Amino acid sequence: MKFFIDTANLDEIKEMADLGIVDGVTTNPSIIAREGKDLKETLIKICNMVDGPISGEVLAMDAETMVKEGTEIASWHKNMVVKIPMTQEGIKAVGELSKKGIKTNVTTIYDAAQALIAAKAGATYVSPFVGRSDDVLMSGLAMLNQISRIFRIYNIKTEIIAASMRTPAYVIGAAEAGSDIATIPYDCMKKMFWHPMTDVSIDGFMIDWKNAMGDKKIL
Repeated sequence: MKFFIDTANLDEIKEMADLGIVDGVTTNPSIIAREGKDLKETLIKICNMVDGPISGEVLAMDAETMVKEGTEIASWHKNMVVKIPMTQEGIKAVGELSKKGIKTNVTTIYDAAQALIAAKAGATYVSPFVGRSDDVLMSGLAMLNQISRIFRIYNIKTEIIAASMRTPAYVIGAAEAGSDIATIPYDCMKKMFWHPMTDVSIDGFMIDWKNAMGDKKIL
């Protein structure tokens, strides 16, 4: 399973990328707005930090302007992926961008029908919102499982990005459901390193060593 980090904060991206665990980056207008920086400048900097797919989202709502914006975004770097909202106009834009050889990521997906439509239109990626589905009493992981099953039955090449990951448990659930990728917020990614028993075990090892060997070190 690939890990994308869901942020536009350059410090957060660098910290996780330096560990070798980041395969790509996803952003959206809300994430970019929180950073308060120029969209193009920020995305190009991210592309220079992570050698993998980098999603930048269009702002238009009509297909014609989405295609123009998407073509512009794609021209910024070879790793740019154009993020498109799951609407009828969005799907029309995905088809046009796909014909141009431009990679797309269809976002705000909340059921398997939407994912299937996006894949049919030629989307490179689909992004089902798992956590947000749970917020409205839908099972996000059940949706993800259904999308994954359908894509495998029909050998659909569109990759599934499990989005709206809230906790490490969501990431594990997405992996079990067969998602190709999880896009993970920085805070959630940090939590994946930690378990209370890991701390207990390490403390025990260090105490045992000190009791037996005192201050002796390897170097």
